[in-house]
Amino acid sequence: MQKSKLIFSILFCWVNVISSGSMLAQPGAVTGVTATAYDHHVELNWDQHPNPTVNNVRVYGSSNGTNYTLLGSVNNVTTSYVDFVGDFDVTGSYYLRAVGSGGQLSLPSDTVSATTFEMNDSMLLDMVQEYTFRYFYDFGHPTSGLARERNTTATVTSGGSGFGVMALIVGAERGFISYEQARVRTTKIVDFLLTVPRFKGAFSHWMNGATGAVIPFSQRDDGGDLVETAFLMQGLLTARQYYTGGSAEEIALRENITQLWEEVNWDWYRKPGNENVLYWHWSPTNNFDINLQVRGFNETHIIYILGIAAPDANHAIPASLYHTGWAGGAYENSLSYYGIPLILGRGKGGPLFFTHYSYLGFDPRGIRDEYANYFVSNRNRSLINYEHCVDNPYGWAGYGPESWGLTASDDPDGYLAHAPDNRQTDNGTISPTAALSSMPYTPDKSMDALKHFYRELGDKMWGRYGFYDAFNEDRNWYASSYLAIDQGPIICMIENHRSGLLWDLFMRNPEINPALEAIGFTADTTPVSTQELPQFLTSEPSISPNPARGATTLTLALERAGEVSVSLFGADGRDLGLVLNPVVLQPGSHQLSLHLRPRPKSGLYYLRINGPGESAVVPIVLTD
Repeated sequence: MQKSKLIFSILFCWVNVISSGSMLAQPGAVTGVTATAYDHHVELNWDQHPNPTVNNVRVYGSSNGTNYTLLGSVNNVTTSYVDFVGDFDVTGSYYLRAVGSGGQLSLPSDTVSATTFEMNDSMLLDMVQEYTFRYFYDFGHPTSGLARERNTTATVTSGGSGFGVMALIVGAERGFISYEQARVRTTKIVDFLLTVPRFKGAFSHWMNGATGAVIPFSQRDDGGDLVETAFLMQGLLTARQYYTGGSAEEIALRENITQLWEEVNWDWYRKPGNENVLYWHWSPTNNFDINLQVRGFNETHIIYILGIAAPDANHAIPASLYHTGWAGGAYENSLSYYGIPLILGRGKGGPLFFTHYSYLGFDPRGIRDEYANYFVSNRNRSLINYEHCVDNPYGWAGYGPESWGLTASDDPDGYLAHAPDNRQTDNGTISPTAALSSMPYTPDKSMDALKHFYRELGDKMWGRYGFYDAFNEDRNWYASSYLAIDQGPIICMIENHRSGLLWDLFMRNPEINPALEAIGFTADTTPVSTQELPQFLTSEPSISPNPARGATTLTLALERAGEVSVSLFGADGRDLGLVLNPVVLQPGSHQLSLHLRPRPKSGLYYLRINGPGESAVVPIVLTD
């Protein structure tokens, strides 16, 4: 009897062991592991594990190739990991192990290694743009393609999606994705927008990314948001000028964007009495109860430009509203801070998103209305913001010449429109988007900030989609969040600084220049600069074709005679050799034929133009 009980007990325990999972089959090893080195970090990528019982993947690393430690763990949906090693010339070695549902570990994957290297400014900008781009492409809502409001929600945002549509264009031009991939995603977004609720043609601020249903932004904000609609339309109109092919798909895309554009009834948002100002919100349930007028100077400049440019005369607003509405409040001023004229607005300039959102597409260079040249105004506002952070009147930790930028973002207490105006709006929180998105206005200071945020704070501030939203060193707080309205201006305004691409596209829309003329914009020769060139060049070098299939033509203009050569580099920084041997060129324009032999595989590369004492770097995409 005792023997039977013992046998039963052993069998019972054995069943429990099996049911607990400790005897479950070991998952297979993780495959497809690669390591890519950057300036101060290494990125690992791998194939998603096919075994449905695998819960997560553990990452092991070593700086000497022998003593491996557990660096972290990610879920099985995520197939990448960023190891911020914190310096140049650091070799990281890695392997991965899958973890089954019962905790059983797979065998180690293949071991991979990569060595960080000092990236030049052009490479760093490419890196920041590509990582930021992933927020809109990799993390775009799977049903609608629209941009999620932040990285912890499925709610999508109208204005942030407008920024995302422009980011797709940058991604295609920089070779992060193909033109066709960008076109397909943009079509997905536009097709979805045709199905969602609109309010006299205007979109709600937030939507359900799967159904399009309105998600109220606040208790009474359950309808049309004219500001978010303008940001979305700015992106769509930029796309309409980019996807110019003759295929049925591209023609339909342009026609659908035009339909959305024509159906926005800007005039309705003057209220039924046709007031001389636009209102921010309207809904069938709450009417104009929020009663928020749209007046400058703030982030809403683009609304009045689009409202006047509207193609349907019954939906357009008269040009006079620009002056009575947008510029109809406390607009101009004679204020000056740190010896810099503010020109427009109040306080010490407000948050820096005032200088970004409306100018992702609208090009403020070389023109002015009766009030200001907006490039100069935005530059001054950025410089005041910078000088305030250097001055640091409230003594916050972490402020300085390389760590600056106050704008709306997350902070230790929630979310705030940070600004240099007073102690309540400046609470010690720096937002990378503020300095980085100001790059057209303050290129050197913004580049210094980028290097500081990445090289000095990257272990806390750099992740899967680039820079996290904000930090407050005084309170030892670092965000883990990404917001669409903060990520979008980074990639878009850096591109406008580098190439003017989005500015050029948006301004090609045939409705824009007549609207600006009706407002009273005129040419302005106030000098502006969006990019600093090596002294031996007089204009930005260009490549055509780009993408290329092994041969391309480099066009450059020399300031003075000198020896020039061209080298090809991989995206990982590897020197692939000269593609143009040293040659002495005279001042003036030159077209140089480059033959990339032996032909590298497809992907992103860089041509470094070596001139007298300096160099310039141009990205090139090679295709099959």
